[in-house]
Amino acid sequence: MPAQALNHVSIVAKNLEESVRFYEEVFGLIRIPTPNFGHPVQWLRVGDLQLHIFERPEDARRYAHFALTVDDLTAVYEKAQERGCLDSDTFSHFLVELPNGNVQLYLRDPAGNLIEVDYPNVELLPPELRAQCVRLADRHPQNDWNRQATLFLEALPASSAG
Repeated sequence: MPAQALNHVSIVAKNLEESVRFYEEVFGLIRIPTPNFGHPVQWLRVGDLQLHIFERPEDARRYAHFALTVDDLTAVYEKAQERGCLDSDTFSHFLVELPNGNVQLYLRDPAGNLIEVDYPNVELLPPELRAQCVRLADRHPQNDWNRQATLFLEALPASSAG
């Protein structure tokens, strides 16, 4: 059940487009398909990881988080439930199915930091856990670009550093 990898980091922007351009121009990051979460968000590719930038009108610090990929979401869910640290407030539910079937579980550590736990396929979850998932597509319309979004990127071919 140990975490397999860091998946992404999410940061807050005062102006989404300005921040996205900064990361594109300064670091050469690339925009990638992003689900519609009902508020301005853009995912950027950083090698085989991601930077998620979002704009929120209220105190956005509560949304900043990092995400870990796990191979046993059920075990993490059960431990988080035992500790009472599942977070249903920040993104309106603790367990979210993205349009492509990826799953996000939200919880808080003892200091209140938000942690997203990512799992690649809702269909691999036990039925009782799958039944608790809220489908993002049921809450916010998803276009073709949004439906292409994935938390799990293929590694880019190696290139020489210049």
